[in-house]
Amino acid sequence: MYRKEEQPLPPPEKFELPFEGKLSPNNRWVIMAELIPWDDFEEEYAKLFSAEKGAPAKLFRMALGTLIIKEKLGTSDRETIEQIRENPYLQYFIGLNCYQQEPPLESSMLVHFRKRIDGELINKINKKIVKREIDKSDKEVKKKDCLQEKGEKIKNKGKLILDATCAPADIKYPTDLGILNQARIETERITDNLYKPLRVKLRKKPRTSRKIARKEYLKVAKKRKVSYQERRKAIGKQLKYLKKNLGNIEDLIQAGASLENLSKRQKNCLETIKKVYEQQQSMWENKTQSVPQRIVSLTQPHIRPIVRGKAGNPIDFGAKLSVSCVDNYVFLDKISWENFNESCHLKEQVEKYKETFGYYPESVHVDKIYRTRENRNWCKERGIRISGPKLGRPPKNVSEEEKKQAHSDECFRNAIEGKFGQAKRRFSLNLVMTKLPETSITSIAITFLVVNLSKLLRQFLSLFLSLFTNNRTGKLIKPPFINFDYTLNNFYVLKLIDLS
Repeated sequence: MYRKEEQPLPPPEKFELPFEGKLSPNNRWVIMAELIPWDDFEEEYAKLFSAEKGAPAKLFRMALGTLIIKEKLGTSDRETIEQIRENPYLQYFIGLNCYQQEPPLESSMLVHFRKRIDGELINKINKKIVKREIDKSDKEVKKKDCLQEKGEKIKNKGKLILDATCAPADIKYPTDLGILNQARIETERITDNLYKPLRVKLRKKPRTSRKIARKEYLKVAKKRKVSYQERRKAIGKQLKYLKKNLGNIEDLIQAGASLENLSKRQKNCLETIKKVYEQQQSMWENKTQSVPQRIVSLTQPHIRPIVRGKAGNPIDFGAKLSVSCVDNYVFLDKISWENFNESCHLKEQVEKYKETFGYYPESVHVDKIYRTRENRNWCKERGIRISGPKLGRPPKNVSEEEKKQAHSDECFRNAIEGKFGQAKRRFSLNLVMTKLPETSITSIAITFLVVNLSKLLRQFLSLFLSLFTNNRTGKLIKPPFINFDYTLNNFYVLKLIDLS
């Protein structure tokens, strides 16, 4: 059941504190709370719940705000709740009316929040925040509306940067021998659970040879350098032990054992182990190291190896992302656990740009993989310039203007690499800790939302700092000599304040 609170939230000055203090309106969490349109998406979130049945659910602001706090601070679920309990600014950010000593929710609720708020909803919030800020700073919005009323064609505006990256998941580095050993251990545990209710009927427990199998695994796993023949021989032995265990499980089921004695995790793991055995047996027989939809983790079977070819890290294990960048704001356009060719999604990303802003970009800045003949012709038909040299043999003589343009395009495209570095070094994109595919997608989308909110926050704070600086020298000056007219004009241009 979902109930919306009719009582409006008080301003930060009237937020009740136990020590009779007041919240500062210039705090980063207070400013960030004003940047997010909480009410615009609360109805969409409320549709997930029944209007009459069930216990009252947590409000949308509390759910999304808690996820943003976790990503912004880089803490675990439990530490996030402790930070909210201790900090009144964080309690104001998630929508509480006054400070309270008790935690407003349990740490386990964050898992439910990530399941309810999917990546598509977060992308909508991200686009709305960015579009609102870009429209505020765009002086030609009214001219655009006038052109639409006259029926004239809108000119292309802006620059679009496209690129792809990978978000590695939190899994152990997979090896064929290690995965088979883990699968063998899990089948042994499943065999023990299935045999318990059949102790009276079956006097002898199915033999698994677990001690011998473990010795065979450790004999190779503890070696610093293993030859190809030794590794192949060890994999063949583990395949035989795993086949024997799967056969014992089938025999126990035919003897009367029920899968209901297993937990949900063990049921899913058993299905995954069967697929792993088929894949590993096929690779071992054909002497290959690749197979379609290869499973590299028993606990997260949706993860696939993503071959990138980067120096020092040629393969990543996680989700592949296709991202666009506009005015240093980033958008998550596509996410997939399977590897894909990012050049096939250039048209879709450009159309999303037009859907968001109402016009095509002037230029699209991409790397070599995007510059196919089909993409070039498609962009040329719509008056979009695509960066990079033309296809075919390079000309002998290149003008200075073309060299300057190519250098400028490459320098401009580096902006999206900086955003990837910020998301992976400062935030959690470099190691996704969530386990389920839907919660992982939500976690990745939250990262890009927080990256954009951090940019807006820096923009606001930099303008606030200009109150105390000299416009020409950039040095700090005394408050009596503050240039209020210059600073107010800067705030007004970005629509951060209303002079009226």
